[in-house]
Amino acid sequence: MQRPPRDFNTSLIKAYLACMRADKIVQFVCFETTLAKEEFIKRWTDYNRSANSDIDVTLQQSEKDGTFRYIAQHRCAPGDLHFIFTKAARSSRIAQIEIKTKQAGGYIMLHGDRMNDSRADESKVFVFLTQPQADVSVYRQLSPHSKLNIYEAYYENCQYAYILEFFVKDKYLPELLEQLKQHNRAEIGIYKECAVELA
Repeated sequence: MQRPPRDFNTSLIKAYLACMRADKIVQFVCFETTLAKEEFIKRWTDYNRSANSDIDVTLQQSEKDGTFRYIAQHRCAPGDLHFIFTKAARSSRIAQIEIKTKQAGGYIMLHGDRMNDSRADESKVFVFLTQPQADVSVYRQLSPHSKLNIYEAYYENCQYAYILEFFVKDKYLPELLEQLKQHNRAEIGIYKECAVELA
């Protein structure tokens, strides 16, 4: 991935990334831990990641019963070095707190309604489908108040056949969740984006 000039400001970088996202491989990496957002991000930024994907990464958080789940989306061109997850040094105080990780694999965007980041009054709903024969077109007919990105497995060893990424305003979230319950039994998660300093 060709990087923008170093003197770009944050808004220009985001605009640049939005134009580049459609044809990239998206590596989904999932985390589960008791670390809240601030501590997790400190720990997360110490991990070794691809120099080619760090400039375009989205991190989002979900919380339930004191356990936090995070999803990192790293975007890069096919063949680029992908996300590498390593544990922090044992001497670190927060290194003793376990972070479970799962690399869901690399995906291509099959359908994209939304290329920019979510807003403060929005949530993301991720739906993980394991069946390759799933009819993903039905999900495009759901709530008119949401935008949908559909990712299809690029590699044979991906954990899921499809990952659906809904952008929805918080006030319409219950409506979308009710519709999703009627259409599938897949894993569903509600997330909020975390602010991450661009590399």
